[in-house]
Amino acid sequence: MSSSMVKILIAMLLVTLSFQASGQFLEWCIADEQTPDDDLQRAMDWACHVGGANCSNIQVNHPCYLPNTMKDHASYVFNNYYQKFKHKGGSCYFNSAAITSDLDPSHGSCKFEYIP
Repeated sequence: MSSSMVKILIAMLLVTLSFQASGQFLEWCIADEQTPDDDLQRAMDWACHVGGANCSNIQVNHPCYLPNTMKDHASYVFNNYYQKFKHKGGSCYFNSAAITSDLDPSHGSCKFEYIP
């Protein structure tokens, strides 16, 4: 391999790492807007009671209770599960109720966790 190819590969690697460090390749798991509320509720119930997600922040008087919508609560729960278990084989599938997003869904006092 020529030295110019090595230099190009190193430059590409550095650019990739700098994009990742600046948040360009971060990924969150959120509720799919097209999913009916009853499907979101079933997926949330599984994530909270069986899957191991921490659902305490969507309870009344906690940081992610408002807005009090099924989509917002499901997004918080799905992301909590996904961040916690993605390195152990967990996915953002939830029976087609969720999708990944590169946009941070945090809002107000509700901070969505991201685990690299």
